[in-house]
Amino acid sequence: MTGSEKRQQALLRRSAVLRSPLVPDAVVAEIARHDWESIECGCGRSAGHLVDAVRDAAEGHPSAFHALEGHVFFAEHLKPPAPAVCGVLMAVWAVHPPRRATREALLWTLLALLCTVDDGGTHEAGLHGQCAAFIRTGVDGFRREIAADPGSGSAAYAEGILDILGLPA
Repeated sequence: MTGSEKRQQALLRRSAVLRSPLVPDAVVAEIARHDWESIECGCGRSAGHLVDAVRDAAEGHPSAFHALEGHVFFAEHLKPPAPAVCGVLMAVWAVHPPRRATREALLWTLLALLCTVDDGGTHEAGLHGQCAAFIRTGVDGFRREIAADPGSGSAAYAEGILDILGLPA
C-alpha cells in the first residue's frame, strides 16, 4: 500500500468516526490527533485498525474495551499504541459515560494499562509513564465514581487506579 493510499484510508476512518452521533466531539478530536497508521500495533499490523475499536468504546460498547487486549497491552507489557489509546479512553472518561457497564469496562482497561511493567528510564517516560500521565487527568472523576457507587465493580477499579497512582481515594 502506498503512502497516499494509507493516508486516504486514514481519512476514511476519521470520517467514519465523525458520522457516529454517539461519539462526542472531544473524543473525535482525540482520535484524529493521532497518526494511527504509523504506529505499530501489538498484533504486528498498523494500529489503524484500532480506530474502529476505540470508536466502538467511545460509543459505549463494553466489549470494545476488552478487545484492546493483545493490541494495546498484553499480560504485563504495553504495546506502542497504548498512549494514543489511553488518550482516547481518557477523553471518553471526561465526557462521563452514562452506563455503568461502560464505565466499569473503561476503568478495567485503565487499571490493566497501569498494572503493566514500567518501561521508562530515569530521564524519560516510557509507554507506562505516558499512559499514567493521561490517566492522572481523570483523578477527580475516579473519586466521584467511588463516592457515587461505593462497593461496585467500577468503584473498586477506580480505587485500584488511585492506589497505583499513589493518590488517596
